[in-house]
Amino acid sequence: MSEPLPALCLIAVPGRRRRTIELCQETERRRFAGIYVPSPFGNMSMCEALSWNTSSIAFGTAIAPIYQRTIVDFAQSAAMMHEVSDGRFRLGIGIAHGPSHVRMGVTPGKPLSDTRAFIEKFRAQDAFGPLPPIIVAALRKRMVALAGDMAEGVVFANASLSHMKESLAALPMAKRNDPGFFIGNMIPTCISDDVEAAKAVNRRTLTNYAFLPNYRNYWKEAGYVEEMEAIETAIAQERREDVPKYLSDKWLSDNTLFGPAAHVREGVAAWRAAGVHTPILVPSSAAGNQMKAIEEVFAAFG
Repeated sequence: MSEPLPALCLIAVPGRRRRTIELCQETERRRFAGIYVPSPFGNMSMCEALSWNTSSIAFGTAIAPIYQRTIVDFAQSAAMMHEVSDGRFRLGIGIAHGPSHVRMGVTPGKPLSDTRAFIEKFRAQDAFGPLPPIIVAALRKRMVALAGDMAEGVVFANASLSHMKESLAALPMAKRNDPGFFIGNMIPTCISDDVEAAKAVNRRTLTNYAFLPNYRNYWKEAGYVEEMEAIETAIAQERREDVPKYLSDKWLSDNTLFGPAAHVREGVAAWRAAGVHTPILVPSSAAGNQMKAIEEVFAAFG
């Protein structure tokens, strides 16, 4: 029996929104496990488009920042998508990070208490029809535990393979073994026979995350203390251009997938073996844009 396909991350970039929906329809035809959309460029709007323009594939927001809309607005939109899609939509929610809070003009509270309050208030909305499952975006163990306590799933982003079993130990065993409890991870992926070029693409992708304290704290927890402290020193000394050099090949291999198609397929299997039911590939290309990256994923898993 062949391995099930991973899920894909797609983003409806301005100017390519219709084409992105067409690619989502092709993703469905090829029987990938799902489509998950991060917050840039309106993921709730893209998911609404998917509720009308797909018929069988699961889809959801990889993270909709809880400060971005009112509870009532979230509930109205989510209930609509849940109903129209016949239950295929998942509402992935999360705290997001400092720069996004600045863009939204919000002052966040405590991550755990704010997430708990959001879920409670969201589920209390009873005027709009049935609501979709909630997936909590998490990195560190206390948020993972909250997902196990209150939600229907947990989704990581840029997590470390070597640390995943320890992270998932924060979930009750019954949840870890329940196929109905969603466990996903957004994995930066670059498929190319030119391994060095693929590594360079993923390193560029993750450099921005290395500037975020919440990610550095997670990677310290995962064992990369020396690398993260070196990055923090570089930032403090205003040597921002030096940050990528501290993202070692070992770290890159633990947090991303890159290289020839066969190697990436093996990596997807390794993530499943670590307990991630739904690996979510976040494609980039060493030879083009997102459109080219999706073509490479289709070819690798065709």
